[in-house]
Amino acid sequence: MLMRKVPVFVPASPWGLRLPQKFLFLLFLSGLVTLCFGALFLLPNSSRLKRLFLAPRTQQPGLEVVAEVAGHPLAREQESPPNPAPAVPAPGEDDASSQASTRRRKVWLRRTQPTGTREMATAARSSGSTALRPQEGALSFSFDFNAFRSRLRHPVLGTRADESKEPQSQVRAQREKIKEMMQFAWHSYKLYAMGKNELRPLTKDGYEGNMFGGLSGATIIDSLDTLYLMELQEEFQEAKAWVEENFHLNVSGEASLFEVNIRYIGGLLSAFYLTGEEVFRVKAIKLGEKLLPAFNTPTGIPKGVVNFKSGSNRSWGWAMAGSSSILAEFGSLHLEFLHLTELSGNQVFAEKVRNIRKVLRKTNKPFGLYPNFLSPVSGNWMQHHVSVGGLGDSFYEYLIKSWLMSAKTDVEAKDMYYEALEAIETYLLNVSPGGLTYIAEWRGGILDHKMGHLACFSGGMIALGAEDAKEEKRAHYRELAAQITKTCHESYARSDTKLGPEAFWFNSGREAVATQPSESYYILRPEVVESYMYLWRQTHDPIYREWGWEVVLALEKYCRTDAGFSGIQDVYSSVPNHDNKQQTFFLAETLKYLYLLFSEDDMLSLEDWVFNTEAHPLPVNHSDSSSGAGGRL
Repeated sequence: MLMRKVPVFVPASPWGLRLPQKFLFLLFLSGLVTLCFGALFLLPNSSRLKRLFLAPRTQQPGLEVVAEVAGHPLAREQESPPNPAPAVPAPGEDDASSQASTRRRKVWLRRTQPTGTREMATAARSSGSTALRPQEGALSFSFDFNAFRSRLRHPVLGTRADESKEPQSQVRAQREKIKEMMQFAWHSYKLYAMGKNELRPLTKDGYEGNMFGGLSGATIIDSLDTLYLMELQEEFQEAKAWVEENFHLNVSGEASLFEVNIRYIGGLLSAFYLTGEEVFRVKAIKLGEKLLPAFNTPTGIPKGVVNFKSGSNRSWGWAMAGSSSILAEFGSLHLEFLHLTELSGNQVFAEKVRNIRKVLRKTNKPFGLYPNFLSPVSGNWMQHHVSVGGLGDSFYEYLIKSWLMSAKTDVEAKDMYYEALEAIETYLLNVSPGGLTYIAEWRGGILDHKMGHLACFSGGMIALGAEDAKEEKRAHYRELAAQITKTCHESYARSDTKLGPEAFWFNSGREAVATQPSESYYILRPEVVESYMYLWRQTHDPIYREWGWEVVLALEKYCRTDAGFSGIQDVYSSVPNHDNKQQTFFLAETLKYLYLLFSEDDMLSLEDWVFNTEAHPLPVNHSDSSSGAGGRL
């Protein structure tokens, strides 16, 4: 009791300090510690001190993979500057511009480099994006772009012709005119519909449609390689910037497997192979993954529609009451999906399309023909309608192109193609009383003596495959290709506008003309000029350039409006009635094939490239073994 009341009797501590002194010492020590740690964590430029005291940190959870997810706002802050692949000149850019390019990259760094994670989080919130989960969107597979480019046998953009030669000067002027048409189509789209899927030139606005499941910018993706090819550098950079900043894959609608594959994935793949820009590779692979639920069927034959939100699939309601998949749709995935495996190392893409081949090989084919409707449940044909035009067309195209893309190692594709071509010749090929060769449509043994505009690609296809046919058939196929292409030209020449109808008939004394208004329209389709390009490259017969130039003049006269190009509703009327739609494939295909028609043969040489059915160039696999874990093309 006494000791409590009288402080002087408090005993000393073991260090010789009384309690008040000890309290003051501890108070001083805690203040010192607080000051040190405050300096460590709060003062600027303290990272060197942190490394002394703290173990190395991994990246903030969810940010370690963000640089791999192109288009995500955090990715744009953290990723390396553009051109992460080995330096590939921009369209038309040579080595002399490398210093300017370096300066541009430095400016990009200053403009986008964040100062801290707080700004990253702010960027994420402002864009409405959610934080990424660890490993979400990561692409661990590396593609050797340098090695790929070294294996090409020709410069991508070809060599330049001797400008002193007058014929070449005329061709150059024609090529420049086509380039101007592309510029006009692009600038009109940019002005009135940027980010929308298509331009409506009469009403000067954009159109989204319902084929792409909520994806936007179809015209942009479809135009990338054409802009690059034509060396429209500023326009290409505009398109690339939109893909980086605005092309989002978090959509939730129903999409056409076929259309998304040939336009979006095809366009992104070709843009990557032409430039090495990682954003195109990453977007293509991620979009490819969103299409995989379409293959969830008993046979593995995909259905035509995939729901991006639920992952469900369904067939088109008009395809045998929703019970069938379409030959041209599930048969036009092979090229793109093999390249998705090549660029991702993920074998699932290649496995899906190889399974389609397996199903088709074991399915009985009437007279060797491939009908247009197949059940994805049973693997049986649903009816016997055969067409080399709509519903069937690109299936045959992808067989011969798979053979060529594999550097002529995919023997299965080669055999399937020539077997199918022989059956087509036997049962569908006809010659009209006027001497026009055409491919009719077959309905259970009964022929419809008509040919669709879509079937006019077949002249080019047959020419492309002639070289690898049996020796005794090569000259025959070259002549057949020329005759079919001539027939398609006649469908143009016999109209008032010199543009071809959607379908044309051979009956009642009328040949190569549409017989009803519902087939008389022209929607800027490319198939005829596609065949002109292939026949020109094979023969160098000047007639194909003459015919191609006739198309250019007709497009200018009847399809050009004040704000872009439009299809017309009646090719037999010299007063055009426009349909108010600038189709994406006009920029992707029609103008590209016309440009190539008036270019040197080594521009996108057919030794190095095959074109998908939307005219997006994909490279031939010149290597004996594919890189990394990728599958053989």
